Amino acid sequence: MHIEARPLGHPRGVTTTAPRTSDRRPPRAGGLPPGLSGEQLIARHRRHPDPRLRDRVIEQYMPLARRLAVRYHRGQEPLDDLMQVAYLGLVKAVDRFDPAVGTRFSSFAIPTIAGELRRHFRDTAWTLHVPRGVQEAALDIARAASTLSHELGRPPTVPELADATGLDVEAVTDALHARSVQDLTSLDQPRAGGEEGDAPVSELVGADDERIELVDHRVTVAPLIRALPAREREILFMRFARDMTQTEIAARVDCSQMQVSRLLRRAIARLSQVSDEPQAPPGATPARRAGGADRPTRPAA
Repeated sequence: MHIEARPLGHPRGVTTTAPRTSDRRPPRAGGLPPGLSGEQLIARHRRHPDPRLRDRVIEQYMPLARRLAVRYHRGQEPLDDLMQVAYLGLVKAVDRFDPAVGTRFSSFAIPTIAGELRRHFRDTAWTLHVPRGVQEAALDIARAASTLSHELGRPPTVPELADATGLDVEAVTDALHARSVQDLTSLDQPRAGGEEGDAPVSELVGADDERIELVDHRVTVAPLIRALPAREREILFMRFARDMTQTEIAARVDCSQMQVSRLLRRAIARLSQVSDEPQAPPGATPARRAGGADRPTRPAA
C-alpha cells in the first residue's frame, strides 16, 4: 500500500511506504480477536503475563459469577455482598487455573466460586457456631427444598429431603434445627415496624413465672426442714413432694394413719415455731432449750 505525501516544500511525486506488518508491535490485549475462549486467554497470559489478559477473562465470566450468587441468595444476605464474594472466587479461579490440564475453565470456575460462597455463609452468616458439616448440609437442604417445593407444589418432608440430598434422616433433622437458629434477634433490638424510641423486644416477650416464688420458699424452708427429725422429714417429703395420701404414707413407714396425721401436724408446728424465732448471727452459740422453751439464765451472785 502506497500513500502519497505532499508536505510543504517537498518535491512532487515523492512517496513514502507504510511500515510492513512484520515491523508492527504485538497487538494490545484490547485488540485481541473477540472469539478467544477463556482457556486461550489464560494460556496466553501464562506465556506472556499481561494484566489486561487476566482482566478480560474476569470480565468475560462475570455473568457466570453473578448467576451463582443469585442461586445462593436466600434473602438473609444482601445480594450485592454475595456478588462480591462470587467475583472474588472468580479471580481466584483465574489465578489457579492450569490450561495444560485440558479441562474447560467454566468447569473449574464453578466449584471454586461456589466454595467461596459456602465459606462466606459458614464464616459470616451464622450467629451461633455450628460445625462445618452441618452448615454445608443446611445449604444443600435449602437448595433441595427450593427445588422440591417448586416440583411438588408443597413443602417437602424430611424423608424426601433425605432422598434428594443423599443424607440420612437424622442428618437432615440436625441441619434443619441448625438452620432455624441461623438468624437470631437481639432482645435489645427495637421491635420490627416500630418507631424510634419504642420498647425493645425484651419488654414484649415472656411472661411472669408463677413458680418464681417457690425459689424463695425453697431457700427459706430448706434449712428449717433440716432441723427436723429424719422420720418427720421423710413424711413431709412423701406428703408434699410426692403428693401421697396419709394412708399410703402409713403403709410405707409401717404405722397407722392417725400416727401419720399426728406426725405431720407436729412437723408443721415445729417449722412454724422455728421460722418465727429470730435467726442467730453466724458463729453465735445457740442457747440451750429445755421442754421446747428457752430457760432464762440467772445473774451470777
